[in-house]
Amino acid sequence: MAKYNITEKREKEAAYRSLVSPRLMDEMKEKILNIIVMQKKYKDKDYSAKKLAEDLGTNTRYVSAVVNVKFHMNYASFVNKYRIEEAMSILVDKRYLDLRMEEVSDMVGFANRQSFYASFYKIMKMTPREYRQQHLQQHPLQPAKKTSKKQQEAAK
Repeated sequence: MAKYNITEKREKEAAYRSLVSPRLMDEMKEKILNIIVMQKKYKDKDYSAKKLAEDLGTNTRYVSAVVNVKFHMNYASFVNKYRIEEAMSILVDKRYLDLRMEEVSDMVGFANRQSFYASFYKIMKMTPREYRQQHLQQHPLQPAKKTSKKQQEAAK
């Protein structure tokens, strides 16, 4: 775990978590999912918990409480989870094989390559580059089949 200076999260009990009613938590959970996932706000580097709270008409403590209780992680981990999921699909997509890691990082909303690598490693236990290489070894790209002139003429 020392590779990216990641420490294990200790569980702590915050008093404000119990201030949000279960019904309100469920409503806020759906609204948070809609904004972060459906509207793809996770791709926005500048979309903070504060901006989410403003969009929900609440405060960051409530947002934090809902994310902690309903998703069992903090806001940054919650957003990064969706960024990493998208990065994983980009990394193995034939159309994006020529992209550098910085470009993939930028596409999914990370502020820099280092935070992308650290988050990716935390979730996947490997670097993005290792993930791409492992996938390519398991699923090699099929070279385009050459067609003869007769086949090309027949296709016309």
